[in-house]
Amino acid sequence: MSRTFRHDDSQIRVRGVRKDPPDLRRLARALIALAEAQAETEAEAQAHIRARAETRGNRNRANRTTQPDKDDNNTDNQGDAA
Repeated sequence: MSRTFRHDDSQIRVRGVRKDPPDLRRLARALIALAEAQAETEAEAQAHIRARAETRGNRNRANRTTQPDKDDNNTDNQGDAA
């Protein structure tokens, strides 16, 4: 058994380990890359939404029934029946 392990010892001991300070430039670059990727993803989603809305609009225009044009006399185009 090691010297630090004891069954009857109910206290927890923590030893501090000194570490180097974080590399702020590296963290900043990672944060910027993450923000750029998120902005790109959001832009692609917005473009997809716009494309779907435009496609729906074109589809709705194509499915509309067209009204017949009026004659010079402002009468409906009903042929010789009038």
